[in-house]
Amino acid sequence: MKELITTDGARLAYQDTGGEGVPLVMLHGWGQTQAMFRHQIEGLAPGRRVVTVDLRGHGKSGKPRHGYRIARLSRDVLELVDHLGLARFDALGWSMGVSVWWSFVDQYGTGRIRRFVAVDQPAAVAAVPWMTEREQRESGAIFEVSGLLYLAAALAGQEGDTVLTDFVRGMFTGEPDPEVLAFVAEEIRSTPAYAGVPLLFDHCAQDWRDVLPRIDVPTLVIGCEGSHVHPDSQRFIAEQIPGARLHVFASDVASSHFPFLENPPAFNAVVEKFLAEERAMGA
Repeated sequence: MKELITTDGARLAYQDTGGEGVPLVMLHGWGQTQAMFRHQIEGLAPGRRVVTVDLRGHGKSGKPRHGYRIARLSRDVLELVDHLGLARFDALGWSMGVSVWWSFVDQYGTGRIRRFVAVDQPAAVAAVPWMTEREQRESGAIFEVSGLLYLAAALAGQEGDTVLTDFVRGMFTGEPDPEVLAFVAEEIRSTPAYAGVPLLFDHCAQDWRDVLPRIDVPTLVIGCEGSHVHPDSQRFIAEQIPGARLHVFASDVASSHFPFLENPPAFNAVVEKFLAEERAMGA
């Protein structure tokens, strides 16, 4: 594991497999870690350079008392790719990691991104009152604003550990693999409430719909029938990004928010096929 100190003093732990070709930079979701991609490092890295990172407040990275906003996390990613000298790279985000990439695109453009993979993240998480019911459905909003406030308060409260356990369990349909569930539940505990709660609120308060039509690189949107994120929200995202493709894993292939953990061969095959395609649409 390697380390980078950001311009505001946060310590980021990252992994770089090295190798030739276009690097793939992968970002994890809220409360999780780069270890989520353990099967991708094994399955994808032999043929390509893979870079993963624990976002600030997560995993083995530092947990300062500042910077828990999506915009700051995207700045951290910019500093990481600058540090590694990556003039051109493929970008993959899962869950909140997609939001970090959307913020990256919003602020810094797509000039350095060759191809983009967005895995199971709604365009807007909170059903704010100024959205119509149709817009709330299309955006994939998971929470009413009152529900988001309740969850944040509960996570910060005395029963936070129990709330966190229930929150994780809700991301799986049916009976999950006990090992996968235990792994996810353990990794999420690396993020302290003082970091996780404000970041979750900031993350869920964002609305990225206006960014989607400005993504001008080849894009693959991945959903999962068994996820708490409805596949229709992923279909909407794919429709908004010019030329984007959609792949939804059927529930008999993967039935959770974690297809890359549940069925690594299937997930890796879809990602590898997309990344390996000939340059298209100015890729």
